[in-house]
Amino acid sequence: MSKRGRVLVAMSGGIDSTVAAMMLHEEGYEIVGITMKTWDYANSGGTSKETGCCSLDSINDARSVAVNVGFHHFIIDIRDEFGDYVIDNFVEEYIAGRTPNPCVLCNTHIKWSSLLKRADALDCEFIATGHYAKIAELNGRKFITKGKDDRKDQSYVLWGLSQECLNRSNFPLGGFTKPEIRQMAYDFGYEELSKKAESYEICFVPDNDYRGFLKRRVDGLEERVKGGNFVNTSGEILGQHDGYPFYTIGQRKGLGLAFGEPMYVTEIQADTNTVVLGKVDELLRNGMTVSQINSMKYPEIPEGKEVVTQIRYNDRGTLSRLSKYGDKVDVQFLANVKGVAPGQSAVFYEGDDVVGGGIIYSSSNGK
Repeated sequence: MSKRGRVLVAMSGGIDSTVAAMMLHEEGYEIVGITMKTWDYANSGGTSKETGCCSLDSINDARSVAVNVGFHHFIIDIRDEFGDYVIDNFVEEYIAGRTPNPCVLCNTHIKWSSLLKRADALDCEFIATGHYAKIAELNGRKFITKGKDDRKDQSYVLWGLSQECLNRSNFPLGGFTKPEIRQMAYDFGYEELSKKAESYEICFVPDNDYRGFLKRRVDGLEERVKGGNFVNTSGEILGQHDGYPFYTIGQRKGLGLAFGEPMYVTEIQADTNTVVLGKVDELLRNGMTVSQINSMKYPEIPEGKEVVTQIRYNDRGTLSRLSKYGDKVDVQFLANVKGVAPGQSAVFYEGDDVVGGGIIYSSSNGK
């Protein structure tokens, strides 16, 4: 075994995980590559070509890197556990009128659990991924901190990782920008990979049409929910919609109605199949309640702490004050925020450090 240790690297076949493996190999770690098959495109019912981390081409690309460099590579099938947990939750959340973030759920409950289990079986001390984030430590606690590249930082989707996961994780790309990683791929001899375009689709929705996915996944859904009412914030009926699961908070386009000014989805009422529309200022919220809390930097979320709260990926964040509410956290925004969507993740930052995060439970109206 290498003096630096044995590390299990999650390899999707893409540029980031490939460069992560190469970097660790050059640093003297003994590498074991692993590719996880999470989804079968044949079962998605979509019409697009099979692409992304679960495609045969991607799996072959990952295997090719391992063969060329000379380290072991394994492919594991976790479709059952992924589908039962991540995909079922994805569908259930939309049916409940919320907007889920399956990448967060996968990282927290599926991907890291699967990696740690295989790391133990393969006698690996550490696991590594191609995420753009870093790990820091304070008073014996590990926590996520933002990566160097602001445009690629992925700290937002890692808020749910436990101390056990963080103690054994390595993010080699955290101190680099995407252009620097592309250059590394080129320098390592992967010219074609260095030019590969990125995919931002949900892995199990290859055509990026979540509405179509829900219709195919839930028998009779379209018939069951069609014909509900669009109403304004005063409750006046504005027209009919296609079914509440097919709309998200903040949506403006695709409403099928013409107004004299832009109108947005401000609320989804699943129990009555009602979608509330309002003007842009009616999207504003001055606070929210967050559940399923994971405190990362501190043993628990500090009462009254001021943080910057991010409510979606690529959100710039808003200065906020946190207070405890049973097993939940109340967030008071110090400036009103637009488009708070229950079901999405809320992540609390102190500078670049992730204090913790959770799932948005509800919001309160801005004044």
